[in-house]
Amino acid sequence: MTEPRLEYGRLGVAAPVAIDEGLRSYMLRVYNYMAAGLALSGGIAFAIAQNEALLASIAQAGLLFALLPFAFVLPLSFGIRRFSAATVQLLFWGFAVTMGISLAPLAIMYTGESIARVFFISAAAFGALSLYGYTTKRNLAPFGTFLLMGVIGIVIASLVNLFLQSSGLQFAISVIGVLVFAGLTAHDTQMVREWYAEGDESDVANKKAVYGALNLYLDFLNLFIMLLRLFGDRR
Repeated sequence: MTEPRLEYGRLGVAAPVAIDEGLRSYMLRVYNYMAAGLALSGGIAFAIAQNEALLASIAQAGLLFALLPFAFVLPLSFGIRRFSAATVQLLFWGFAVTMGISLAPLAIMYTGESIARVFFISAAAFGALSLYGYTTKRNLAPFGTFLLMGVIGIVIASLVNLFLQSSGLQFAISVIGVLVFAGLTAHDTQMVREWYAEGDESDVANKKAVYGALNLYLDFLNLFIMLLRLFGDRR
């Protein structure tokens, strides 16, 4: 999955003490949604992996289940301003469920030990990069266009490699992908942080938190998949 974009804009702030408390609460909500979404996806993927017949059926369906999450992420990305907070949450959980289904075939491709190992490596890298994005005083926005171009390049190269089946090209895509999604993790954390506005109504603040969680979920997921392709042990 690649990452949707929704620009809320950079928001001015005042009253530092109140904003610090509100910002911490807002970012905690973002990370909680993200963690819950990943846990839901992982739990579903693990449950499916225990059923060989179901896992084989999903693997054979291939593209159908790979595209299923878009049925949730696209409406969430483009309709978030119109939807209620409850609808946004429902779409997010639906996305997490379908991502779990689409990730289940990884259990056929890689050993469970290497999936677990790469997951913890990805979590550590994501945590460090997200912390940098949250705390740095450097404006990372100018890197956004470059990183988005990188994502587009990865998608195009991946589609081409479906036909070429080149291991060399796949390796290059994975290496570039790690760099791109590492950069996006820091960039998007800063972007999500700057969406915060002290005066937001509860409904607006919750929608921002869910959408921020979606962005960071996708950064983590893509970073994990790229690292798994590089360091995972294939069956």
